[in-house]
Amino acid sequence: MLAELWRGQAFYFPMVGKGSWVAHAGDDRRTTIEVYPRDLAFYPNEAGEGYQRNEPVSRHGPFHAAIATPLSIEEVQEIGSRYGCHTVVCQRGPFRVIEYWIDNALMLEMLTPEMQAEYQRAITPDGWRTMLANVWKMSPEGEPLDGAAAA
Repeated sequence: MLAELWRGQAFYFPMVGKGSWVAHAGDDRRTTIEVYPRDLAFYPNEAGEGYQRNEPVSRHGPFHAAIATPLSIEEVQEIGSRYGCHTVVCQRGPFRVIEYWIDNALMLEMLTPEMQAEYQRAITPDGWRTMLANVWKMSPEGEPLDGAAAA
């Protein structure tokens, strides 16, 4: 499904083992996402290959990613529908995203070409610094600005 969202290709990923796949976007950046079984955990080690072990985990994780797609809103929603993934178009201040919930547990913010343009205009270091100061009354380090209450 991830490869479809890029109009790319998916392949089995034998280096990690059964149930592992890699989605290739086929773009000029050679963007890929590797997907492993949900209960596979990686830990750093000196060999640089990551120690692996299976352990119980929550279905819901502590991160999300903004991902560009060449598809339209309708095409993204159709793929989501086909795979049983919740999708919803959301306004995130100065830009829109499609929340795309893989297994209804992991959120990707899919950005159509129009949404990518909005995102690229809005999400810059200077824009982020301004938003923190004006909306959240915080410094770039997460500290309250003078006179602002701690969040």
